[in-house]
Amino acid sequence: MSKTLIFGNSGAGKSTLAKAMSEYQGVGHLDLDTVAWLPSSPPERMPINESMEKITSFLNKNTHWVIEGCYADLISQVTPHADKIVFLNLPTSVCVDNAKARPWEPHKYESKEAQDANLDMLLDWIKDYDNRTDTFSRVSHQRLFDNFDGENIMVTTNEESKALQERP
Repeated sequence: MSKTLIFGNSGAGKSTLAKAMSEYQGVGHLDLDTVAWLPSSPPERMPINESMEKITSFLNKNTHWVIEGCYADLISQVTPHADKIVFLNLPTSVCVDNAKARPWEPHKYESKEAQDANLDMLLDWIKDYDNRTDTFSRVSHQRLFDNFDGENIMVTTNEESKALQERP
């Protein structure tokens, strides 16, 4: 069992890998999407200190866990508690294909139709991963990976990710 952080671009397979890892390890799972946003329209980021209160509550309830998301600002505050990180550093084109094929995510969208209505915006967001320098960018994720002192795994293909999902 471990304390694992998974991060990467949208569509990289973070949720799929995190769910599989948490199930086979029997540990808690936190999707940072559930603590990063205020319940507002248009979407607005929750203040970091409020997100961190929710993350700290999760950490206090779970001795071993998997936390996943694309938020380098939140992940960087959790890395001192982690013993392993997984950077899903897939090509942007693969992330686009994955996003087009993703099943409905009921914890994020009220219906499959609502999710599909957001797809064009999501695809544009994914394609901009290498151009951004914000907390959601490849450069921010690479910095997290490079500066982590524990076990770090870089995944560059869907096949590598699938192998991690199937690891006993």
